[in-house]
Amino acid sequence: MRPSSLTPVARTKTPEPLTWVPRPRGRDLSGPELQAFVGELADRPELWIHLVKHDSSQRLYEELLSDDHVTAWLICWMDDQDTGFHDHDVSSGAVAVVSGAVREQRLRIDGPPHDRAFAAGQTFHFSPADIHRVLHAGSAPAVTLHVYSPPLARMGAYVIDEQGVLARHPVASSEELRPLERAG
Repeated sequence: MRPSSLTPVARTKTPEPLTWVPRPRGRDLSGPELQAFVGELADRPELWIHLVKHDSSQRLYEELLSDDHVTAWLICWMDDQDTGFHDHDVSSGAVAVVSGAVREQRLRIDGPPHDRAFAAGQTFHFSPADIHRVLHAGSAPAVTLHVYSPPLARMGAYVIDEQGVLARHPVASSEELRPLERAG
């Protein structure tokens, strides 16, 4: 066998397909930029549809992308699944509903939560200062895409006790958000 006269070519890792989705690079994204990015992800189901699965006992979620400025998650919802009231610490975020429906409630001091419903094809965004909850809505399972910038590292989960006192409990981003039990 004769030695090859070809010089080996250094192979570079092929970038993940999600990194090809258009978005600003090299900095954290604003709420409207996150909303545009999550809309782009929603328009590319071939990148995440294989991860969709539902479980009636809990929300199922998969991290799709994580870099120095953005994280992206796929979340599958059923029945009465609910995040409980929470914040995203220092991260802004945006959500795209790709199937089914969810409701977002934002905590208000002077009355009931501000309640909005979102169906497939709709998006919304929120700031780090917003305290909200997301709930499954309707009878059909739902699938949502969530993006955060800077990357989501921790959250605060909230509970209102019997005297009306609001308490924040730290939660790691790897933990599933669920409504907290009211302190007696």
